[in-house]
Amino acid sequence: MPACGKITGTPSRIVEDWVFQTYEDTTRTALGVWGGGTGWTGQPLYVEWTQEQVDAFKQTSPALTPDFKSQEIIVGSLCSKLYFLDFETGKISRQPLDVGNPIKGTTSLDPAMNGSLYVGQGVPAHRPFGHMAVDLTTHKVNYFWPEDSKAGRKWGAYDSSPVVVGDFLFWPGENGTLYKYTRQGNGGLKMHSCMRYTIKGDGAAAGIESSMCVYRNYGYVGDNHGDILCVNLCTMKPVWHYDNRDDIDASLVLEVEDGVPYVYAGCEVDRQGETGLCHLVKLNGLTGEPVWKHDIECNRLSIGEKHFDGGLYCTPLLGHGDCEGMMFLNICQPGTSRAAQFMALDRKTGATIYTIPLKAWAWSSPVAFYNENNKLYIMAGDSQGNAYLIDGKQGAVLFTEKLVANFESSPIVKDNYAVVGSRGNKIYRFAIK
Repeated sequence: MPACGKITGTPSRIVEDWVFQTYEDTTRTALGVWGGGTGWTGQPLYVEWTQEQVDAFKQTSPALTPDFKSQEIIVGSLCSKLYFLDFETGKISRQPLDVGNPIKGTTSLDPAMNGSLYVGQGVPAHRPFGHMAVDLTTHKVNYFWPEDSKAGRKWGAYDSSPVVVGDFLFWPGENGTLYKYTRQGNGGLKMHSCMRYTIKGDGAAAGIESSMCVYRNYGYVGDNHGDILCVNLCTMKPVWHYDNRDDIDASLVLEVEDGVPYVYAGCEVDRQGETGLCHLVKLNGLTGEPVWKHDIECNRLSIGEKHFDGGLYCTPLLGHGDCEGMMFLNICQPGTSRAAQFMALDRKTGATIYTIPLKAWAWSSPVAFYNENNKLYIMAGDSQGNAYLIDGKQGAVLFTEKLVANFESSPIVKDNYAVVGSRGNKIYRFAIK
């Protein structure tokens, strides 16, 4: 879940602050040409290095530029490069690092290792193909895990982001495997164990594209067959399973109420065919029992030979402040629509509070800005590059305008700024005013 931004008063517009142009890769892969910029999920990272870390990087890293400062943006691009940008200016803070294959997912920065960045490759433009750890002190890859011959599914992509829990790193894969690593000095990794599984009736292993959320020693993931699993991260054994009936790409969200973890999840309309139901659920994280279910009719959009599934792709946003008890999300192709709708739900009951029609389908996750009175304002984006500024409580659209080629990636926010990439080979910083 991204951090929350801060604003003053009532915002009324979103303004471009800076823009950075990425390289455009014209390599033709079996899955087409991926270009540059960012895709789904493609969220940038924002980091504030300490002065001690800044000094250490200046001693060890050969990649620093004169624009390297303590506030840095890190983002993986579809052109196979990692970009490092000064947060204030958008200028290159370190030389780009080419990791060999397009990056679709969101990178992860280790909170304890001084500059260890975890990167999953999304498309096999070249071999080998897998996931890696990058040592930012040397600007080199110091661990690489290629395609796994023992995996139950022969697709070695990693749109999912790994997560650190205690001394371990957990990384779900689209090959149907959950990997557990011990973290080594200088950001290296050593395989500890893994969990491979099939669900009775499914036959084959299912890939995991959604990122895992964690409560204590329990990890929660959704897979391409619609399974939601709770895994004991100590034993790497499943605790419970819930069948949500269709492809789950959106990351699960967890909230603790009165000492009990609850998990929110939703699926797409993919395996169901051209029409079906997006199943939104709230589950008891200890037992897997549903608290509520909310079904939304959606359709699968076909454009030429490409299919765009309906339903949920974004990470739901939990509201606080004046929107405590509310949840916000984008639903693609609801009903007979070829676009999307922004929805506010009641977290206790799952009931719809309001909906707002969007101009195009929306995979990008909504992000939050709170003002001095703890009022919530939300920035959302759609695939045609339209940005929306929404009063969370009232559901009023305060601003909408086409700002970029598309919003497919999710933004990261800091103060009154949002940094987000686009398929148009660009990364932007916007100011909320």
